[in-house]
Amino acid sequence: MAFETIVFAVQDRIARLTLNRPDRLNSFTVQMHAEIAAALDEVEEGAARVLVLTGAGRGFCAGQDLSDRVVSGDGAPPDLGESIEKRYNPLMRRLAALPMPVICAVNGVAAGAGANVALACDIVIAARSAKFIQSFANIGLVPDSGGTWTLPRLAGQARALGLALTAEPLPAERAEAWGLIWKCVDDDKLGAEVDALAVKFAAAPTRGLAEIKKLIREAGARTFDAQLDIERDAQRALGLTNDYREGVSAFMEKRPPKFTGS
Repeated sequence: MAFETIVFAVQDRIARLTLNRPDRLNSFTVQMHAEIAAALDEVEEGAARVLVLTGAGRGFCAGQDLSDRVVSGDGAPPDLGESIEKRYNPLMRRLAALPMPVICAVNGVAAGAGANVALACDIVIAARSAKFIQSFANIGLVPDSGGTWTLPRLAGQARALGLALTAEPLPAERAEAWGLIWKCVDDDKLGAEVDALAVKFAAAPTRGLAEIKKLIREAGARTFDAQLDIERDAQRALGLTNDYREGVSAFMEKRPPKFTGS
């Protein structure tokens, strides 16, 4: 499909999805959700081995475009639960389930759902000028897009409550210090940092990375004993792959490995 609110391309096994409504700080609309879903279909069905998510212009994403939720003529409020169920929740589940690393390059403000979409990605690299804002309390709502799950697990309950209740902007440097994101870099180095990591992942053993992502994301729902069994099963399956054999051969022969993702 032709995209109007995002830019999407796959090259050299790297899928790049850019939210592209810079005049509205890349805020979400129904159309943008539909286009993102279509792009993720291509990611799942294609040859990409890593996904890079970012925003156009001076910000990453300001969350929901409130003007896209039209209140009916009789004054009835919109059904926010329907919006979450049909659009935001499916997006968050798909990003978590993609069998590849998802890198989020936060190039500016990430607010509301935009902040939580970013924080839900596997690797978050933010420009030093970027800020994360849980802006929901300012309009009488709760953090959605997984915010009430992600924040306390990454930053702890005290900091999660502080961020959610006050809606104070969290600078990228502090987000890194608190463990909310992987790395904070100077603004002019963001692109190169993200590109280097994307190239690394695109050439890496794809199935192994997918299993790492899956096991770590699901670990919180299991006991330690159960996780040991899951690790055993994953290691058994990965030990049969071509990439494992190639990795061992390359190590023994002191040469760079050539992984095929199989």
